[in-house]
Amino acid sequence: MDPSIADRPARRTLRALLFPESPRHFRWARQAQVVLRSIHIAAMALVVGGIPFGADFQALRTPILITLASGVLLFAVDLAKDMAMLSQGSGVAVLLKLGLLGVGVSQPSSRLPWYLAATLVASVGSHMPGSWRHFSFLTGKVMRIPD
Repeated sequence: MDPSIADRPARRTLRALLFPESPRHFRWARQAQVVLRSIHIAAMALVVGGIPFGADFQALRTPILITLASGVLLFAVDLAKDMAMLSQGSGVAVLLKLGLLGVGVSQPSSRLPWYLAATLVASVGSHMPGSWRHFSFLTGKVMRIPD
């Protein structure tokens, strides 16, 4: 056997990169998520609050963009830890929320009820017990709850 090959670290598969045995831990993740979630909630409140008062897209453009950007970053942090979260309670709640928002975008005349439903799903998803948040719909078990 070639000694240079033996010294190389084993190649990691794409599956191992996307779905590690235990969720990755980033020192900065908790603080980033607190800041991003606070920004996300404030911007989303402006959007959902402006709709009943007849605010049009131009009036809501900045809060919409801030909501979108902060939401994408929050989702990216969760996915960076472990993409298996998509099959767990927390990930399913995010996907359901995105679906409800998509329906609201596609039906502008009735978007308020869809956005409110998405807000309720997001609130439940964020505050449900860890055993629900980390319940895997693929394995039927609660996955390791990250620190």
